[in-house]
Amino acid sequence: MADVHTADKPVKYFDDQFDDESVLLVFRKHPVVMRKGLIFGLAAWLIGPVYMLVLTYVHPTHPPSMGAFGLSLLISVVVGLLIFTPWYLGWYFSVFIVTDQRLIQITQKGLFHRSVVDMGLHQVQMVNYQIAGLQETLLGFGTIVMQTLVGDLVIHEVHHPAKIQKQLLGILREQGITTQAPIMANVALPTSDEEEI
Repeated sequence: MADVHTADKPVKYFDDQFDDESVLLVFRKHPVVMRKGLIFGLAAWLIGPVYMLVLTYVHPTHPPSMGAFGLSLLISVVVGLLIFTPWYLGWYFSVFIVTDQRLIQITQKGLFHRSVVDMGLHQVQMVNYQIAGLQETLLGFGTIVMQTLVGDLVIHEVHHPAKIQKQLLGILREQGITTQAPIMANVALPTSDEEEI
């Protein structure tokens, strides 16, 4: 009998989701944010083999065995994965969740630091994106800027920013929230009788 009642409950995708709230979009940053951890992790893979190479030149009559080389390589790979893990967890658990009521930004830094920004959708006034530079163009990431009533929310290194911006604008329209067009300054243009400076 208890199973029948639990079947009527809506599925929750995250801990703080309200009972009457539906998740419409979940996105995260481009994997390029892990590049520094990947470089350090791969560099750690070289520690064991380089150490064995040094031992070979220091003791040419008694070089290390292949078993010792394999063990040093295995230890180096494990150390490299341990170095890379905080960057991976930071990328994986840093998500942006758009529901029919709000936008939630969850940012994970390392293993023990987590911050959450929770903002109502009605506060969003404008959603823009920017792709600047060769790296962003080739790898397909950029920056999304949301102008809100409380200031700008800038999200760097977003995967496919044009697609995400279009989805965000679609969600806002579906919820009856109209975004404002950029305000242009009124500039008096010179007439044909006036001299241009």
